[in-house]
Amino acid sequence: MRMVDIIERKAAREELTTEEIQFVVEGFTAGSIPDYQMSALLMAILLNDMNEREAADLTLAMMRSGDTIDLSDLPGVKVDKHSSGGVGDTTTLVVAPLVAACGGTVAKMSGRGLAFSGGTIDKLESVPGVCVEQPIKRFKEIVRSIGVCVIGQSGDLVPADKKMYALRDETSTVSSVPLIASSIMSKKLAAGADAIVLDVKVGSGAFMRTVEDAQKLAKLMVAMGKRLGREVVAVVTDMNQPLGMAVGNGLEMREAVQLLSGDVPEGDPLYEVCMLLGTQMLRLSRLAGSDEEARKKLKAALESGKGLEKLRAMIHALGGDESLLAMNRIGAICAVRRHVPVNAEQSGYIAGMQAELIGRAAQFLGAGRATKTDPIDPAVGLLMHRRVGDRIEKGKPICTLYVNDEAQLNDAIETMHRAVVIGKEPVQAAPMVYDVIR
Repeated sequence: MRMVDIIERKAAREELTTEEIQFVVEGFTAGSIPDYQMSALLMAILLNDMNEREAADLTLAMMRSGDTIDLSDLPGVKVDKHSSGGVGDTTTLVVAPLVAACGGTVAKMSGRGLAFSGGTIDKLESVPGVCVEQPIKRFKEIVRSIGVCVIGQSGDLVPADKKMYALRDETSTVSSVPLIASSIMSKKLAAGADAIVLDVKVGSGAFMRTVEDAQKLAKLMVAMGKRLGREVVAVVTDMNQPLGMAVGNGLEMREAVQLLSGDVPEGDPLYEVCMLLGTQMLRLSRLAGSDEEARKKLKAALESGKGLEKLRAMIHALGGDESLLAMNRIGAICAVRRHVPVNAEQSGYIAGMQAELIGRAAQFLGAGRATKTDPIDPAVGLLMHRRVGDRIEKGKPICTLYVNDEAQLNDAIETMHRAVVIGKEPVQAAPMVYDVIR
């Protein structure tokens, strides 16, 4: 079997066999297939696509390239949740403890943020003392004890994906739907989940820029889950503006605590997307027979404070100072030297936002990273004061920047002005949820 023949077949729009896909993944991971040949194949896949069977075979081959985690000794259905990335997306910090408070088992490995997309691990580490690098034995002990644990991804989990993603980033092949699907699903399968809820973002702050592309990705991952023996539900949600009002690690942790404390009202976009994701997780966990029953249980866990208790218990188990997760203390994790308002330059209505640019502004302040090894400042970021459709007067703040290092402050301010469009007439914001695919 020769790599050049496999490249030629995919370039000719032919279907690759299971054996060919396995050969490619094993060879590239081991280093016997050079980057230039793998780059050619990735571009051929981007241009000519893969069918459902090819994508499933690629997922399995990638999953088997490294360690896998066996969670079968943990009770119940092990349910995971994954977001395809976004700005102000604090859902894991809310949904995972709420589902655990309803009797679910949430064992999740998560990643760090890159560029404008925040990572759950960075948000957890905004609480002093939290250690997300836990051995699998301890990870499972925490899940068994309190029903939920979120830790960093193991260095030996799906090494094929690490190599392939780095190459995709350098060859402009990141947007390939089957490559995105295989990257996500291989990590979820390797991490041992029985059932998976996928939040596929669409819009200016997401990889998928159109609803049609997002639905294509969602449908492919649900179909792949069925082929690979996992129950998968995908929801397609909007990312044309930040999901929550906070963008930044400590700020988003604070917002999660505010929601779990009952300070974020029903009907708020972050509240509603959390309820939607939690509903699907409870149904996959066999803990609710309908959406209505699941939402009722989640609301009860929130209103009773049991969801917040689970988050505090997880933070304690990870070595963090859980006493900070009280409303009168949570502000300490996002204390900064300066608060700088970004004021509207004219009166009118918020006609649109570029979520990616808002994330970039937070990155300029030190809340994000350009490479995975870049340091971040957990306290900095920005707090939005308006959403699309809201009225704003000239001179009133669109947002407040939380600043420690002022080196790129002017860049952040200028970027925020470009990110938010003010018009004369009121507009209706895009729907928060476009589709639920089971």
